[in-house]
Amino acid sequence: MSDDATPRLALPFLAAAQAQKHVTLNQSLGLLDGLVQTAVESRTTASEPTSPADGALYILPGSATGAQWAGAPTGTVMQFEVGAWSRLSLRPGWIAWVKDEGALVVCDGAVWTDLGLALRSLANLDRLGVGTTADAGNPFSVKAASVLFDHAGSGGVQVKLDKASAGDNGSILFQTGYSGRAEIGLCGDDAFHLRVSPDGTSFTDALIAQPSTGHIGIGVSSPTSRLQVDGAVGVKASVLADLPSAASEGAGAIRFVTDEAGGATLVFSDGTDWRRTADRSVAS
Repeated sequence: MSDDATPRLALPFLAAAQAQKHVTLNQSLGLLDGLVQTAVESRTTASEPTSPADGALYILPGSATGAQWAGAPTGTVMQFEVGAWSRLSLRPGWIAWVKDEGALVVCDGAVWTDLGLALRSLANLDRLGVGTTADAGNPFSVKAASVLFDHAGSGGVQVKLDKASAGDNGSILFQTGYSGRAEIGLCGDDAFHLRVSPDGTSFTDALIAQPSTGHIGIGVSSPTSRLQVDGAVGVKASVLADLPSAASEGAGAIRFVTDEAGGATLVFSDGTDWRRTADRSVAS
């Protein structure tokens, strides 16, 4: 620590047996007035004002001009007090409100940075909680009614979940009362899973899509066809009069008709009519 000034704000000390102690004391008070809850008029004004208000502070931009401002380094804080300018020695951690911008800036000892930009550049945080407290198990936690990931420019937007190896999980878990009920993603392998749980402990695969073929299995872990189902498949049952247009349903659509002549049967659309699967006759 210096013998004649404080280490952090460089406020001059009163010396023992010093004459005119009030001069040094008033100098320290003036510095405090400028440094505590600092509010500067501007950080873009390059020309030294001719009639500044007493106590006015400025952060100098590059190439400042004027009798007292010229030659001062960019970022210098100049204080006008009792009819004269004085230069404040910058220290890391200073924060100032810039009146003409409505911006809060912070100094690293040489450069002033918009505090909003400084916050946006934060990296390697241990935890971050938005609307809640993050913990070791959930180092990034958000408590909100909704979360928006918006696109930048005219492009799309992508959320990435990267896992270290195929045997790990890369998934989204849906919970009720913090107990898992459904999960989608890469669950223990590289196939896409949709699985459900009644208790958050045991999960059952409802659907699996194989990455190499795109085949989908329902109750089948390794489907060999485009869609493979382990078990019965049900289609909507209706009476013949309630069938929608075969053309609107499209060729290949299947329905189950309960009142077809000869008994209930499956019918399919050929794009124009509904036909019985048994003999291809038009359903009637």
